[in-house]
Amino acid sequence: MLIKTRGIVLNYMRYRETSIIARVYTERLGLQSYVVNGVRKAKPPGRIALFQPFTLLDLVAYTSRQGGLTRLSEYRCAESYRSIPFDVQKSSVVLVLSEIVGRVVQEEEENEPLFHFLHDALLAFDQQQTGYENFALIFLLRLASYLGFGIESGQEITTQVAFASAVPATGSGTSTPTVLRFQEFDQYFDELLHDPTHATVPNGRVRRELLNLLIRYYQLHIEHLGDVRSLAVLSEVLAE
Repeated sequence: MLIKTRGIVLNYMRYRETSIIARVYTERLGLQSYVVNGVRKAKPPGRIALFQPFTLLDLVAYTSRQGGLTRLSEYRCAESYRSIPFDVQKSSVVLVLSEIVGRVVQEEEENEPLFHFLHDALLAFDQQQTGYENFALIFLLRLASYLGFGIESGQEITTQVAFASAVPATGSGTSTPTVLRFQEFDQYFDELLHDPTHATVPNGRVRRELLNLLIRYYQLHIEHLGDVRSLAVLSEVLAE
């Protein structure tokens, strides 16, 4: 059976000589894995570009009652990005966020609110010409609510991370120093949560600290998240 749906590419892996297995978050079927034949051939050129992280696609896909790998009958770019592929900071942000989303979104079932959040956030990010330095932070803060652990305040993040990070000395230590250190970030998270347009993150160092705290918070709630390998790339960009 064939089904038409929109999709957001999360990642892909090479398969045989010229094919790939693409993981795509779809509007109608949730997370799906598709075999895409011949996409790595030299001709026609450029088809592999359609499966870069967070590419927006229109798909006609085969479905199976048994689940598992299926194939694409048709695919094309639904909406082309104008700035993300050509802006180092934006492309670095997309690399990190697609890695995180690819690990935390696992449901093979329809979830239109989540799909629309991802779709609309990416298009808005692409269209922003200035003031997008905090996009990764705002995105992850909002994504949490779709994953079942919505964040109400910065204190939730810093307190949980602080206590998880504390290592009591000889069994009688305290986490208070860690809590006090992280509390300086509460205000920044609160602004990003409740008034992101006017959030005042002062510099790249603080932005990196906030991102590291937020990813650690995700790791506490999603056991299989693990280390975010692409974070080092974004950290270099955020240093500016």
